[in-house]
Amino acid sequence: MAALLGRFCRRSSFPVCGHGFRMLSTIENVSENGKSMNLYSAINQALHIALETDPRSYVFGEDVGFGGVFRCTTGLADRFGKSRVFNTPLCEQGIVGFGIGLAAMGNRVIAEIQFADYIFPAFDQIVNEAAKFRYRSGNQFNCGGLTIRAPYGAVGHGGHYHSQSPEAFFCHVPGIKVVIPRSPREAKGLLLSSIRDPNPVVFFEPKWLYRQAVEDVPEDDYMIPLSEAEVIREGSDITLVGWGAQLTIMEQACLDAENEGISCELIDLKTLIPWDKEIVETSVRKTGRLLISHEAPVTGGFGAEISATIVERCFLRLEAPVSRVCGLDTPFPLVFEPFYMPTKNKILDAIKSTVNY
Repeated sequence: MAALLGRFCRRSSFPVCGHGFRMLSTIENVSENGKSMNLYSAINQALHIALETDPRSYVFGEDVGFGGVFRCTTGLADRFGKSRVFNTPLCEQGIVGFGIGLAAMGNRVIAEIQFADYIFPAFDQIVNEAAKFRYRSGNQFNCGGLTIRAPYGAVGHGGHYHSQSPEAFFCHVPGIKVVIPRSPREAKGLLLSSIRDPNPVVFFEPKWLYRQAVEDVPEDDYMIPLSEAEVIREGSDITLVGWGAQLTIMEQACLDAENEGISCELIDLKTLIPWDKEIVETSVRKTGRLLISHEAPVTGGFGAEISATIVERCFLRLEAPVSRVCGLDTPFPLVFEPFYMPTKNKILDAIKSTVNY
């Protein structure tokens, strides 16, 4: 049984790859021969590379044949053909179920759920089939080639059916990985790593940033390791942990806190399951304080897991209770979205109260 559990969720093994692509330990190592692009264009470029480098790869979902509602799959069907890039019926359970079967036959599958809010009809397929496929067969079979893409989070006008952040639901499930990028460069490298990882991955894309986030992105083929968090801002007074679009808000709060004499260390978790406990623990042992922020409701959000883990590991080093600045325990509102969101001012107030505890 121990051997079986050890094989249940295999780690990715691409530090030096023989397929012409590179694994990078930090984004700074990426070639500077980049092109300025936004997040959806970086996703599109990653999908082009995935299809081009592996003839066994497929992209499908609702409306992906003509580019999708966010244009992330633009040009794929024209270049690679409608047998590899195609539309599906409006049936999320069917999309993921078909993807599991295709991946189980040794293919690379990139299945798109049009909005993360509509991933719930596929919940059973993800949780009871994809996540358990390797375990239930004693590692004889797997659907590790499956990657499920889904735009998540606030968009400014989406209301309760186009704004949710459901990542915590899937972080409770052994056998899958959950990845959320913060920027175009990160999105491209993390998506290629997810596609090539030997485990099923749920890849949530912050749709707020599809067009707002713009930076230079290398045009070559590169990957960023999963389960490796990154310190994107060093500090000494308090540690802040987040992921996805929330990192932009948290960084603004860090700058305002700096003006008031508070030094903040900011960590991008990137991969929520399995998450990088060590880098967060090291930071909290240095600062003595921790603040976690995410858009999802505070109760049962993944911030609670981070908080519990750090309290267990760093209890005697903590100078103050762990603070969480998250969405409210309500359905995601429409006109009241500004009150629901974990804003810069909310985070700044929590930083000051935690440091002055």
